[in-house]
Amino acid sequence: MRICEAILESLTPYSQSRFSDIPRLTNKEGAEIETADDHERRTWRERLHYGSDGIIFIPPMAFKNALSEIAKFRSEQIPGKGKATYTKHFEAGVTVMDCVPLGIHKDQAEGEWLFVPADGRRGSGKRVKKCFPVVREWKATVRFYIIDDVITEPVFERHLAGAGMFIGIGRFRPRNNGFYGRFKVVKVKWLEE
Repeated sequence: MRICEAILESLTPYSQSRFSDIPRLTNKEGAEIETADDHERRTWRERLHYGSDGIIFIPPMAFKNALSEIAKFRSEQIPGKGKATYTKHFEAGVTVMDCVPLGIHKDQAEGEWLFVPADGRRGSGKRVKKCFPVVREWKATVRFYIIDDVITEPVFERHLAGAGMFIGIGRFRPRNNGFYGRFKVVKVKWLEE
């Protein structure tokens, strides 16, 4: 197994949208005493991924999924293997095991208020105000574990660069018709385990 330690740096802001189902405040009788707007103001930071220390992190699967998506998109053929592509090798042979801390406490997160579809579907009728957390800039070291020998170092680095430029991570990333979550590869270091 090989390990690629990649230093990645944001090219665009990064936003998260983790599911949260914190109920509205109620009185002793169980009746809601909090408006939808007040609830949103109180709970929007719960859309963040953060640890018990309150430090925001990027989930490891964000990077793994970005690599799988770029491999699917590129459909680059493996030399000497006919029409076979790298897609299944990236899907099954690469992982990221650790959360990627950003060094920012959730209470310091910036919020971005948007007027979005109430049901989450683009083009649907009713819209509501929602606040999404945004990290304007970040830089982090991500450890990729590669067990598939078909994925060479140049192939991996090419796909990682493509994932950062065209797929992205988080809410409103390029893969989902947005422009947030793009990153560049600053440096890579290869280790053997």
